Amino acid sequence: MKTKFFALISALAIVGVSAPALAMPMSDFSLPPKASQVAENVFYLGEARDAETNSLVEGYAIIHYKKTKAKKNEARPRPGRTACYGFLSSGAKWKYVEPWVFNGTNSSGLSASLLFENFVPDVLKWEDAADGVTGNAISKNILGDGVETGNTLVADTVSPDGVNEVYFGNIEDSNAIAVTIVWGVFGGPRRNRELVEWDMIFDEVDYDWSLSGAAGAMDFENVATHELGHVFGLADLYNSSCADETMYGYADNGEIKKRDLNSGDIAGIKELYK
Repeated sequence: MKTKFFALISALAIVGVSAPALAMPMSDFSLPPKASQVAENVFYLGEARDAETNSLVEGYAIIHYKKTKAKKNEARPRPGRTACYGFLSSGAKWKYVEPWVFNGTNSSGLSASLLFENFVPDVLKWEDAADGVTGNAISKNILGDGVETGNTLVADTVSPDGVNEVYFGNIEDSNAIAVTIVWGVFGGPRRNRELVEWDMIFDEVDYDWSLSGAAGAMDFENVATHELGHVFGLADLYNSSCADETMYGYADNGEIKKRDLNSGDIAGIKELYK
């Protein structure tokens, strides 16, 4: 378990905070100047030391864009390849269960507690599918439990700080719906690869949010389920034949099809955590 997480929880207990009661200052997010694009909408953040283990890890920021930004001529699957899933790095997955914190304070008027209550089952969808079957009441505990906080959270673009964070903020790129940052070991022998930390930001300046699939807003469950795929170690898909998968790389207002995992999503999480 992460020591900074428990320090944060202790602080919340002292002041009696269980859920955001007052609006906290939003955190701005922008890619650091040193970030370099290494794949479509994926940016390398560099190397740093893990706050808990002092081991050398690498960071990546994955940006989720609105559908209108999609290229007109999307790539087709390579000949002979039909599976609609991919990995941030083959074998890079969670080996230890860690807690996470969630600040649902937002400018769309949504209840922070309802957002948290929506996010928890979004996590469970992926854990339920890790054995290749959904709805069978058998799941793996991969990400651990979360807790609400009223503290201002800040995504880690320079080095991991020991806390997995989820919040709404101002993403500098106005086309970006959300950003997920993942730190881990992505190279070297496959057996040594692992994920060690994650942060997730939902843009509340350029987009309205909904819990009901409203036509003029981004559906929180739809986007959150997609972003969590990155947290578990799955990559975006940009083949038009994979457009119905949760891990398809673009989203749009009112879209809800990513709420439920598709066959490629299920096959991918099973392959990674077998």
